[in-house]
Amino acid sequence: MNKKYVITVGRQFGSGGLEIAERLSKKFGINYYDKNFIEIAAKKSGLDKELFEKSDEKPPAGILGNLSGFLTNAINGGYYGENFLLNDSVFKIQSDIIRQLARKEPCIFVGRCADYVLREYPYRLDVFVCADIEDRIKNILQRQKEEIKNIRKEAENIDKQRAKYYNFYSGKVWGAAGSYHLCVNSSVLGMDGTAECIYSFAAKKFG
Repeated sequence: MNKKYVITVGRQFGSGGLEIAERLSKKFGINYYDKNFIEIAAKKSGLDKELFEKSDEKPPAGILGNLSGFLTNAINGGYYGENFLLNDSVFKIQSDIIRQLARKEPCIFVGRCADYVLREYPYRLDVFVCADIEDRIKNILQRQKEEIKNIRKEAENIDKQRAKYYNFYSGKVWGAAGSYHLCVNSSVLGMDGTAECIYSFAAKKFG
C-alpha cells in the first residue's frame, strides 16, 4: 500500500483499543497517535500542555452531547463560559494537526473524533472497538496504576464522557455501527486476533 491511508480507532474504555492500535502500528510499520498527540499539539500550537490534558476528549461543561444543547442555551441567552471556549479551541487546534499528519504520512489515530475530522479523506478506515464488561475490567486492572474503587462505574463514566464529546463535535452517535466502517468486539478474538482482523480488513480496503 503506497497511499497515505489512515485508520481511526474509537473505543470503549478498557476494550483494548489502544493496545490494538499499537499492534496495528507495528504490523503496518506506521505511527499511531493517542496521548502522544497532546505533546505534539502543545508544541505546534505553542500552548501549555496542561490545556490539552484538561480538555482531552471532554465535552464543554453543561453540553448535553449534541448541538441542540448549545442552541437551546444560546437562544435563552446562556453562556458556557471559558470551558466551552477552551474545549472548542483545543478541538480546532487538534483537528488541524490531525489533518496535517494525515497529509504527511500513513498513520493511526486513537479517539479525538479523528474519523469525523478526516471525513472527506478518501483513504480512511474508521474502526470502533468494544468488549464485554468482564474483559474490560480485567484490562483496566492490568493497565491502571492507581486503585479504582468501582471500576465498572468508572468505565461507564468515561464512556459517557467520550460519547458526549464525540456526539457533540461529530453530530453522529458514538459506538453506533452506522458511524464507522467496522465495529469489532475484542472479547471474541482477543487483542492479537482483533488486530489481525482489522489488519486484513484494512489491507483489502486500501488495496
